[in-house]
Amino acid sequence: MRSIFSAKIIAITLLVVIVGGGTFLYVRAHTQPEQQPIAVLTEPGPTEITFIGKSVEGRDITAYTYGTGRAHIAFVGGMHGGYEWNAVLLAYQFMDYLQAHQSIIPKNLSVTVIPDLNPDGVYKAIGKGERFTISDVPEGDLSSGRFNADDVDLNRNFDCNWQPKGTWKGNTVSAGTAAFSEPEAQALRDFVAAQKPSAVIFWHSQANAVYASQCNGGILPQTLDIMNVYAHAAGYPAVKSFDAYEVHGDSEGWLASIGIPALTVELSTHDTIEWDKNLAGIEALFTYFSR
Repeated sequence: MRSIFSAKIIAITLLVVIVGGGTFLYVRAHTQPEQQPIAVLTEPGPTEITFIGKSVEGRDITAYTYGTGRAHIAFVGGMHGGYEWNAVLLAYQFMDYLQAHQSIIPKNLSVTVIPDLNPDGVYKAIGKGERFTISDVPEGDLSSGRFNADDVDLNRNFDCNWQPKGTWKGNTVSAGTAAFSEPEAQALRDFVAAQKPSAVIFWHSQANAVYASQCNGGILPQTLDIMNVYAHAAGYPAVKSFDAYEVHGDSEGWLASIGIPALTVELSTHDTIEWDKNLAGIEALFTYFSR
């Protein structure tokens, strides 16, 4: 095992964790605010675990990478925290599947999963600051868990036509004080800058479709390709533009503005992960990027 650190180390914590039948030694460095320690772990398991940032309330935002290929796909859950808790559970299910079936990843590909970009929103709704299960999810209205601890809608805080106020289902929501004002958005921005992924897939709920991304320059040709690949395999409608209401400052649009294809995969409800459908979409993307 080797450990690589890209920031000033001020303390080290060692944890032994048993996950999915494998035992891993986590080497965690507590650093100055700049990004971030990388732990390269023993197999089986992720190739590396990276702490890419912290939430407003100080919870870790973690990226798990599998495989070592040059092409790189990132999957992101939990943008809307506990309101869309099923998007977080889908990401964890995917991680468990990769844990047991790493041979599914083509040799030329690496895959990163960021299961929970908004851990404060998950905590607000679920009451747990770590991995949870469906049995932990309370009944009732969880919409307050959509926002981070600053009460900002994170998917209005990115640099694509950002405005201080956003819209969500006819409601006015805060988009922060500036593009990337929120630490969670900064964490994703810095991850993208460091890793330069080939594509980014966001899991949301509950519009039941796969949406392409665009900002001001239209849809990238490869975005249309991967939208159709994922949607066809998973059985979701493929939709070029989200038009239910006007959206500014979304993460997908920001990625399009910097030339990175991005998709929004919307599950059909708020309480199912539709695993078989999404696994089919994931496998189709793997085939596409292995060409």
